[in-house]
Amino acid sequence: MAKKGTIERNDLVKRKVKKYASKRARLKAIVQDRSLPAEERFAATMKLAELPRSSSPTRVRNRCEVTGRPRGYYRKLRMSRISLRQLSNYGQVPGMVKSSW
Repeated sequence: MAKKGTIERNDLVKRKVKKYASKRARLKAIVQDRSLPAEERFAATMKLAELPRSSSPTRVRNRCEVTGRPRGYYRKLRMSRISLRQLSNYGQVPGMVKSSW
């Protein structure tokens, strides 16, 4: 189980990303549009730099929904390999059975 503070900090980053997503997308579109004048694109770059760092989507860490573990994460299931194995052993993951050969 991960520390509560680490999980909360990651949730705060997720909220900031969601809050600034539209503004960030608008500014990025201006920066990448080559038909606009260089001054306007530079101004958009400076405004983009003024946004909080934690509003960038790359700052979000994928964590297990059950335990908060950051490693061994399956995106499709949004949980770690350890939690997945425990739940599947208890028969709580539909369609998943323990392998034997």
